[in-house]
Amino acid sequence: MFGIVRPCAHRLGEGLKTQWMAHLCGLCLALRGDHGQFARVVTNYDGLLISVLTEAQAEHTTGWRRTAGPCPLRGMRTASVAQGEGARLAAAVSLVLASAKVRDHVADRDGLLARRPMAAAAQRVAANWGRAGQRIGADVGFDTAILVDAVDRQTGIEALAGPGTSLLAVTEPTETATAAAFAHTAVLAGRPGNAEPLAEAGRFFGRLAHLLDAVEDREADAASDAWNPLTVTGTDLSEARRLADDALHGIRLALREVDFVEGRLAHVLLAHELRLSVDRAFGTSSCSHHAEAYGPPPGGPYAPSGPGGPPLPPEPPHRDRRGLLAGCAVWAGLACTCQVCCGTYEDPWTRERKDGLCSQCDCSNCSDCCDCCDCCGNCCDGCDSCDCGCDC
Repeated sequence: MFGIVRPCAHRLGEGLKTQWMAHLCGLCLALRGDHGQFARVVTNYDGLLISVLTEAQAEHTTGWRRTAGPCPLRGMRTASVAQGEGARLAAAVSLVLASAKVRDHVADRDGLLARRPMAAAAQRVAANWGRAGQRIGADVGFDTAILVDAVDRQTGIEALAGPGTSLLAVTEPTETATAAAFAHTAVLAGRPGNAEPLAEAGRFFGRLAHLLDAVEDREADAASDAWNPLTVTGTDLSEARRLADDALHGIRLALREVDFVEGRLAHVLLAHELRLSVDRAFGTSSCSHHAEAYGPPPGGPYAPSGPGGPPLPPEPPHRDRRGLLAGCAVWAGLACTCQVCCGTYEDPWTRERKDGLCSQCDCSNCSDCCDCCDCCGNCCDGCDSCDCGCDC
């Protein structure tokens, strides 16, 4: 899993979290259906935005969801998942960009790819993903050549960049590719009038993706002497933050021009969660949310109980334990998904319900507005008194 939009389940609320997981599982299954099991490794948070945007614009019909069978990545539970052209477009974009990323790592001789046998195997995987993405893109009417061209141009731009080069010149190929993918969701949804504002939102989103990746990798790139656009162009963090905030504002303005049928999830992800992603990358967010858990009562393990003290915590419900091998298999699946980080899942062995690491996210700024703007307070800061496309 990778991407800059990593929403917290507590902020989304149950309804939007269910929708978000439907799109995530839908993208994963679309990749498997079009190119086999191994292709599922390119499932990513940002790619599912394509599926979310497509569905948000379309008139809802019975064909947008299907029930998927039990999956180790969902704790062996069934689920309602997104399907259709939006999920397939997301799969095509994910495959093409993952193919380009692998080729880039091979060219840089990163890690194990410095070894010739591993590099040759990776090249074959990248070629297969590229062809699959092109085929799926053609099926949904999207020309993936614009993505390939953007990746190819990126290499040349980076080679020519130096001190004084505009950072926006470096981010331009990413902006162009993302704009094209966002705009095509309007075509799939039958709302061509949305193409222009969605292209604008996509352009700013691509800029943010490139900027935040550079900010998060800045120290590691410096330690390994790797190429980083901030370092190469001499851009300091204050200027990078200004550009990021400008992109956030541009996305919000563009979304107001989009005619959504049901755009709450798209709005939450692209307006609110994206702002938190920027805060996280620049180290300006805090964590204060703590999930409820079983444990000793306040005052320590020897605090009195009954009328004179706090009540004892309830006993956890009895669950049949999994065996060692079965638990290990489930854990291997959970380790590859977002559930361990930002979801709920069953302990692989005890089957106890647990919250992911994201249970410590700071939800305090949104009060009870995890369903998008219900409180119309700090949650909608910057949305001009909640005039932000979520009908509140």
